[in-house]
Amino acid sequence: MKRNRLSSRKRMSSDATELGRLATGLAEAGGRLEREFWERQLADLIDRILQDGGEDDLNAALDRLFDSHAGAHDCLADTIEARAESCVLTHQGQDYDIMLFNAPLLAWSRFSIPAGTIPGKTLDALKVQLGAHVFSGAAQIALVDYLYSPDQLPRSFVDTWQLMRDLGGAALCNKAPALDVSALPETNQFLSDTRYLIGAVAVPRGMPLFRWNEDDSVTRESALKEWIKQGCPSLEPLLAGCAFQPLLADAYHAACRLADMASRPYSLRASVAFLQTTLGKSAESLRAIIGGFHDKRLEEYRIGFGPRDEDIVYHGVVWPLLGSEDEATDVVGEVEALLRESGIKEVVVHNQQFPFEFCDDCGAPLYPNVEGETVHAEMPDLGNAPSQTLH
Repeated sequence: MKRNRLSSRKRMSSDATELGRLATGLAEAGGRLEREFWERQLADLIDRILQDGGEDDLNAALDRLFDSHAGAHDCLADTIEARAESCVLTHQGQDYDIMLFNAPLLAWSRFSIPAGTIPGKTLDALKVQLGAHVFSGAAQIALVDYLYSPDQLPRSFVDTWQLMRDLGGAALCNKAPALDVSALPETNQFLSDTRYLIGAVAVPRGMPLFRWNEDDSVTRESALKEWIKQGCPSLEPLLAGCAFQPLLADAYHAACRLADMASRPYSLRASVAFLQTTLGKSAESLRAIIGGFHDKRLEEYRIGFGPRDEDIVYHGVVWPLLGSEDEATDVVGEVEALLRESGIKEVVVHNQQFPFEFCDDCGAPLYPNVEGETVHAEMPDLGNAPSQTLH
């Protein structure tokens, strides 16, 4: 998945060096035939490295290209993601395209957001709705009986590749995936967070994957509407006490990026709703303060929320920069527009560079106040209130 990377100056292996050479050739190719030539060689090498568990080689090549050749870095990242989330498997003499997919769910709650095992009947109902409204008629689907939190997703390309292969085989055999989820890490609890339904889809080689690939009357937008309409009744018991918004199932890495992007405005709106519900105050009585927080470069914006008549911060939200966003991107304008749409009348924007700091005691982010200082967000005493951190 494309992300900001730290430089690595360790000695490169021969495979990592070759990955860089092939990705550079692909990035600089002038025509389709030449691109296909480089793509085949790059894909074959990545397949071998994934099979051998060579995660370090993949990351070393990405690190080096991130510093030296942005175009080649993106070509390599795209190809690694594609090979980690998809493949061709043969079953009973027939070749099948296999793709790992992800159906994200945005949620917020004053209580803990559930993650964990999905009951069998619920899982069957979700498979039916995904098959009817998202995937093509030729698709065979395997769905993990577990609702993942961000902390529990595969941590590497190799882990993702192995999960894709396991689920793809289950889809072809029409069997329930046999995954050991006992070793998954504990879920960190936030007021606003993302949950994931993960599965694999198998179709005969070259056949459509999605409904909108096979029927001109179906679009991504209409498929999402039907998934929300028909899938929500089955999702509600899994997210008791939560407000939630399903997103469209898609290829694993693309769906992760979609969820990252969509979670930022969702968290802002959830913050305003949470504060109104918890404090019993209108949105107009609140103030939002926006500041940019820098390490070596601008890393994220943090938004502090508090009452309009006092310079205190009740609550905060982190808005991380994603993809190609930087100081030149009008993130502040987007954040301010969302806040005003949510009913916040007073929005303070600081132009100073805040240090990328966290609380020494608890590790929570520090947020800007009206005076341009960084402070700890502290809700007033509300008795048994939940954690006050929003993604």
